Amino acid sequence: MAEKHYDDTDIQILSGLDPVRKRPGMYIGSTDSRGLHYLIWELVDNAIDEALAGYGKEITVDLNQDGSVTVTDQGRGVPCGINKETGKSSLEVIYSILHAGGKFGQGGGYKVSGGLHGVGGKVVNALSTYFDVQSMRDGEIHHIQFKDGGKKVIDAEVIGKTNKTGTIITFKPDPKIFSTVIFNYDTIKERLREGAFLIKGLRMSINDKKNNKKESFYYEKGISEYVSLLNEKKKPLFDVAYFDQTSGPIEVEVAMQFNEGFDESIVSFANNVRTRDGGSHEIGFKTGLTRAVNDYARKFNLIKEKEANLEGTDIRTGLTAIVSVRVEESVLEFEGQTKGKLGTPIAKTIVDNITYEKYTYYLHEHADVAKFIVEKALLNRKAREASRKARDQIRLDKKDKNELNLSGKLSPAQEKNPLINELFLVEGDSAGGSAKNGRDRRFQAILPLRGKVLNTERANQENALQNQEIATMIYTIGAEFGDKFDIRKCNYKKVVIMTDADDDGAHIQILLLTFFFRYMRPLIEDGRVYIALPPLFKVTVKGKNPTVKYLYSTDELTEYTNKYQKESLIIQRFKGLGEMNAEQLWETTMNPESRTLIQVKIDDLDEAESEVNLLMGDDAARRRTWLENHVAFTLEDEIQIENL
Repeated sequence: MAEKHYDDTDIQILSGLDPVRKRPGMYIGSTDSRGLHYLIWELVDNAIDEALAGYGKEITVDLNQDGSVTVTDQGRGVPCGINKETGKSSLEVIYSILHAGGKFGQGGGYKVSGGLHGVGGKVVNALSTYFDVQSMRDGEIHHIQFKDGGKKVIDAEVIGKTNKTGTIITFKPDPKIFSTVIFNYDTIKERLREGAFLIKGLRMSINDKKNNKKESFYYEKGISEYVSLLNEKKKPLFDVAYFDQTSGPIEVEVAMQFNEGFDESIVSFANNVRTRDGGSHEIGFKTGLTRAVNDYARKFNLIKEKEANLEGTDIRTGLTAIVSVRVEESVLEFEGQTKGKLGTPIAKTIVDNITYEKYTYYLHEHADVAKFIVEKALLNRKAREASRKARDQIRLDKKDKNELNLSGKLSPAQEKNPLINELFLVEGDSAGGSAKNGRDRRFQAILPLRGKVLNTERANQENALQNQEIATMIYTIGAEFGDKFDIRKCNYKKVVIMTDADDDGAHIQILLLTFFFRYMRPLIEDGRVYIALPPLFKVTVKGKNPTVKYLYSTDELTEYTNKYQKESLIIQRFKGLGEMNAEQLWETTMNPESRTLIQVKIDDLDEAESEVNLLMGDDAARRRTWLENHVAFTLEDEIQIENL
């Protein structure tokens, strides 16, 4: 291929906010719904920074009728004088010049902050069709307005007098940038509630003016109440343990509580920004907790002299914890622009030492709790050792593969390329046979599953690994499981759950999703888990040249059949995948050119944890109550096929 022309004329210098519009993903992660909501988070984080600095007790987010959003705080207001370096109003500089702001360490206006360090507000401006700021400061209301990605349309001006302080920002996202500009009320509500938990005494409110919905959140006990909420459906064992302390440039706040479950849930924050990928503060907390429990157990002879120390995973089974640190700007380091992981090295040492000191004191003050935690951890160690043996059985040499009978189950893809290969988990041998014959052998693998797999929410790891279907899936996917899961070793780009379109099929889907959520969560987080959507109906229009239409819901069926005389139609209701031949299954459900797949995502990890535990756990009474309150039961069929 001939080389393209490339010389000095191809060198571009992007000015103003153009870099943000050119590569928005670099600044907000994506341009889908998640990136859209990130615009709100940036403005809310800036408002929270004011509250952390001691200014303002309430932050409000209004979802306006025209699709715009208004964020209001009671902080100090944005400075509005003339900036010496540019000769422009500081109000204009702050929202239109990249890397200009008051969050750059010593001499800045913030000791602690969580925004994008002089980038956040301007990113919102750059990605909006309309951006309006009112700053209430020094007795005056200052105003400036931009449009179409940061083009100033109204100069900074004073529009009135006031005895209040704070900032009011209204923006409307650019539909040319985002795949959707529709904000989700529940997503915003959960983020605001989270912020209210993290700052005691701060009120966070949301007002959806289009749908006339309004909620407000305020928590006197802060993250202690947050832990109670997360553990609400998990049968907590003790009261919430809480401690906080400041050491040098870092303030540490921790709330934790054990429950009867097997899962560990640690939610961490740095400067009130959720650190979904953890970081040095999480590592420090885990290390300090492990040291405290082991030292206590040694001191009181709860671990025998010749026995090894408990591992952190033994201790943290059934733990729900919130770890929140506030780090001074001078030492604050995040990994990545969107701040998913705290990188500040000193945070590990400080959180470790504070956790060790505070939790050691707690254990000595609560001897009954301490003894229970150690005894439970010892049982967990036994289960871990049993799980290790089960894990070793899964790591089979080639000569031992027959133990899993893979030759009679898995129909592998011809290619060995994990970047394109797909694994279909198919309900039953009959459907598995059709899928095997109908697939594209080059990149599609088929693994039939017998009946309903084990509910891994109610089983411990040892029992789960002894289940034949689960062991086979783990081996086939090839990336281990649990805390050893490594997405880089995954053999497939897509793992597709393909079941019948009935209650049993839905149940199998839920059981498999529970397994992935508990043992292979990164597979979901990386966007590799899908649900196939097979058709419910095949409609044949009679005539010299009969036409066939596959329909996926009763609504589609009604809409389509209303176009024809009923006697001219032959309608077939597929009760299961096995009723379709190989060609039909390929055409409707497996062909990448024509199929419909539902990608599984986790929008709110805390809510997902809670709901999986409630709906798949062993508390039948609470599950029944939830079902009675949320599900409308009926004995009526959705549609009577025979009447068409």
